[in-house]
Amino acid sequence: MPNFGDEKGVADTLKLANLNVPVLVQAYPDELSKMNVVNRRDSWCGKISVCNNLYQYGIKYSLTSKHVMFPSEELFQKDLMDFVATCRVVKGLRNVRIGAVGARPGAFNTVRYSEKILQRNGITVTTVDLSEILGKADKLTKDDTAVKQHLEAINAYAPKGKTPDAAMIQMAKLDVVLNQFVEEYALDATAIQCWTSLQQNFGCNVCTSMSIMSENMLPSACEVDVTGTLSMYAMQLASGSPSALVDWNNNYADDPNKCVLFHCGNWAKSFLPDIEISNAPILGTSVGVENTFGALDGRTPANPLTYGRISTDDPKGIMKVYIGEGELTDDPLKTFGNRAVAKIENLQGLMNYICKNGFEHHVVMNASKTGAILQEALGNYMGWEIYNHK
Repeated sequence: MPNFGDEKGVADTLKLANLNVPVLVQAYPDELSKMNVVNRRDSWCGKISVCNNLYQYGIKYSLTSKHVMFPSEELFQKDLMDFVATCRVVKGLRNVRIGAVGARPGAFNTVRYSEKILQRNGITVTTVDLSEILGKADKLTKDDTAVKQHLEAINAYAPKGKTPDAAMIQMAKLDVVLNQFVEEYALDATAIQCWTSLQQNFGCNVCTSMSIMSENMLPSACEVDVTGTLSMYAMQLASGSPSALVDWNNNYADDPNKCVLFHCGNWAKSFLPDIEISNAPILGTSVGVENTFGALDGRTPANPLTYGRISTDDPKGIMKVYIGEGELTDDPLKTFGNRAVAKIENLQGLMNYICKNGFEHHVVMNASKTGAILQEALGNYMGWEIYNHK
């Protein structure tokens, strides 16, 4: 807004255009040396009036950091980039397509979700039985061109460590079929039944394939956590970098504001500079370690952190979210799998909120500071119930 403007004209234009897209309201400041009749802008006042009209019309909008500011200001450039990211999140979530591969683990009620609530919010879930994926993979041979290509890609992605060649071939077969599924249904993300049927019936873990997909901006979550991979996708859209699904797993010694983030091994390569294909010792206690090759091993170093979780609250019939920011640290941590140490202010208060509001034990991390973008996109434009932890 260069001046006071036509408040009704602005609101009518947006209403009649029927764009249903995010709107950023910017107003120019007045200059004390130009307060005469010819040069006075009055945008300070006009912005309030325009926002009042947009509110009356039910048109959602975003504001700049300062009430009035020149477009040439550095702070406005940041506001604009954040707004572009907000648009990216909103556009992406309104049309996202998620593939659910297999059934959730029988003992994990925590990853239940409402497909109907998701669909009401523009989120489509395409399902496939795990047996269909394994059946197609089992028909492939090590001599098939596609299997050779995917095996080469896996070897280029991460060192194989002590992983047997036979397990590498099984992983490549699985990778071929999963990629075909994603392409056939034009999926943006997947959530996969990663244990125990896979190990018992196919003899490997799917973690490496999931990591590759996530690294290539096609987020993939374990344990058929559909709203978990939705959270990964939202954070990826906000930051432009891969996300990872993790467990809120352990306390970190006696520090009340630190905790250990962990999963068997499917985090995107961006989080794991020391990445290596390995096995899953915990899962191996029940299915045999020899059947768990394909899990990744690696430690995430110090990084900025945005964390959060989108969930369907079925009793309330709503989408709900919590988000926040913190830091990933280089604190010592001697364990296995994919692992990180997080530092979050008032972590105990956050854990209290998560438990009291029935959120899952899975959370998503992203190496960014994008909490404000997610709050604007998910809360203001998507209309979801959101808690931003401070």
